[in-house]
Amino acid sequence: MKNAEVKGLNTKELRERVDAETVSLSQMKINHSISPLDNPAKIKQLRRTIARLKTELHQREQQTNN
Repeated sequence: MKNAEVKGLNTKELRERVDAETVSLSQMKINHSISPLDNPAKIKQLRRTIARLKTELHQREQQTNN
């Protein structure tokens, strides 16, 4: 997910995506520990996507507070 796509989401959608992606990441880690994934780089991509989503949420919260 690119930054432009993240900025296009509203705050409610961002929160939902963070929750969904976090669950997906934990499930992917469990699956990878049991049997190796075809592409383990997806774990890294998913972690970065979650970070992008959380960063955008934090920025919006900061703007609201100011």
